[in-house]
This record gives sequence, structure tokens and C-alpha cells, in this order.
Amino acid sequence: MKKLLGSAALALLLLPAAGQAHFRLLAPASWIEENQLGDPQKTAPCGGTNADFGKPTYAVTDVKGGTMLHVKVQETVYHPGHYRIALAVNSPTELPVDPKAETMTNDKGVVMSVSGAVMNPAAPPLLADGLFQHNAKSDTPFETDVTLPNINCKSCTLQVAQFMEMHPVNNPGQFTYHHCATLHITADPRKPLDSGWAVERR
Repeated sequence: MKKLLGSAALALLLLPAAGQAHFRLLAPASWIEENQLGDPQKTAPCGGTNADFGKPTYAVTDVKGGTMLHVKVQETVYHPGHYRIALAVNSPTELPVDPKAETMTNDKGVVMSVSGAVMNPAAPPLLADGLFQHNAKSDTPFETDVTLPNINCKSCTLQVAQFMEMHPVNNPGQFTYHHCATLHITADPRKPLDSGWAVERR
């Protein structure tokens, strides 16, 4: 651990003091309009800021339960860290809190993130965690396929969250940025329903 913190401290000294990471949700379609940087994206659980809640797109992606969903993001401003994907059945309030951060205080008295907790294996409401761990800038989008639960859900909320390492505290958002998409999931009748997820309220 001492070696890890020492490396992190060295990296922090080499980073710009006001570094800001950003990303765009390219697939599925975002539920709010994003600019070229992906803003607004700081507020949990689904983006926006204290001053800009975001303009809804009303986009809904129709998918079949028990199948793979393609998720694609573009990091527009680099920062080391990882991504996490979660799913809420009835309300965005069901989404998990942001990853618990390990922090340190640098020589200027600024609290900085060192690492974020990763759930492995991922369990509901998480679909995947610890994705796209990176320590260098990438111009290529990050992409993955996640398995959706076999459930019926007229308006599920898919959340893609980015945890930023070696980053000062944001207000709002702390060390995490967020985007969401609305999914209409229809269960595959040939497969059993997944019981580990919340029941859709009618």
C-alpha cells in the first residue's frame, strides 16, 4: 500500500492542478443532450450540474431481456480511472451510490482520489464494474457488451459512471461523472425471468 500511495503521489505532482475528465455516452442513446465534451455530467446519478439539469432527449432504446447490450463511450478529456454500468428498474433512485474512494491529501492540502472501489463479481443493480481501466489517453472509444437481465421493464435506467483517479473533489459528483439511458426491456418468454432484480411497479 505504501508503494501504491507513493506512486499515486508522484503522479499527482505531474498532473495539472485543475484536471477535469469528461466522457460522452455514444450507445445506447443518452437521455439528455450532451455537448462535445459530454456535459452536463457531474451530478449523480444521471448527469447534469447544480446549474444545468440537462435537456431531455426522450430517447428510449428497445431491447430484449437476457440478451447483450452494446455500450460505447468516448472519453473526451483524459483522466485515469475506470467505468461502471448499473441498471435501475423503477427509478434512478435505485441506482447505487458512487464508488467509495480512497483519497490522499497532496502537499498543497488538496484532497485527491487514489482509487475507487470495484465490485467483483458485479451483482444487481450492477451489470459490470472495473471496466476500461486505463492510465493513458485513448482517442478510440471504449466499448463492451453487457448481459441484460431477463425482465420486463417499460422504463429502466441504465447508468454509465466514470470514476476518476488522481482527481480533486468536484461539486457536485465528487470523483465520479455520470450518464444514463432509458431502456424498454421486454423479457424473452423462452427464458426464465431473473429473480435477482427489483420487480417492476405497475
